[in-house]
Amino acid sequence: MKFITDNAERWITGITLLSTTIMVGLIDNEFVMWLYLGAFYFVGFDEAIKLFGIQRKSPYWYAAIIWFVAYFYPNPDDLFFVMAIFFGAKLAYTQEHIKKKLLIPFLYPVSGFLFMFMLYRDFGIEWMFWLLIIVATTDVGAFFVGKGMGKTQFSPTSPNKTWEGVIGGIAFATLAGVLAGYFMDLVPFFIALIVSFLTAATSVFGDLFESYLKREAGVKDSGDIFPGHGGVLDRLDGYLFGAIMMLIALRAFL
Repeated sequence: MKFITDNAERWITGITLLSTTIMVGLIDNEFVMWLYLGAFYFVGFDEAIKLFGIQRKSPYWYAAIIWFVAYFYPNPDDLFFVMAIFFGAKLAYTQEHIKKKLLIPFLYPVSGFLFMFMLYRDFGIEWMFWLLIIVATTDVGAFFVGKGMGKTQFSPTSPNKTWEGVIGGIAFATLAGVLAGYFMDLVPFFIALIVSFLTAATSVFGDLFESYLKREAGVKDSGDIFPGHGGVLDRLDGYLFGAIMMLIALRAFL
């Protein structure tokens, strides 16, 4: 009980977020999902701009255009590459090397949100819940295994993570993902195993990458929009990497 009462704010925020996400999932409407992901997209993009130390306002316009076009364009994940070509052409034409930095937020977090939206559009809400189960179980499994038996530091980027916790988190998430993918009748057992493992392992590095960005920026959290949890990137870091890997794996094996 002490663990719950000491983290009451965190629990309330987490339950509220999960309840809202489930409600949006039950509605299962493309426009509603686009709006819901879009809210996280814009807040997360703003957090990334600040973490990367970008002062210009123009990236916000580009980000808004991309998300607007994503709703109508059949392959939203292509838009990152269109953005890369645009910035490459602009850099070559103006020779303003500062513009190279402007592409980074479109790699992270924009590409992750585009892949999430594409996962929903191409496969459906069940697959979004599958992603949620795998990444959430990775986090929870890593936390409890790390607390219980973690001794070996995983990376200097995130000193509190241990190899034992990471391996435990991936193992539990792979098991949960296999069971969910198989019993939800999404994919055959072997494909569920591969996709779950790859998604879980990738989500670990999504969390680690965001820790690296915060360490470089000298901040504890990416933002403060979620009491007890920090910012959007603090909550969705694993999903932003995991969604990309899941969609790529599904395209490869299905």
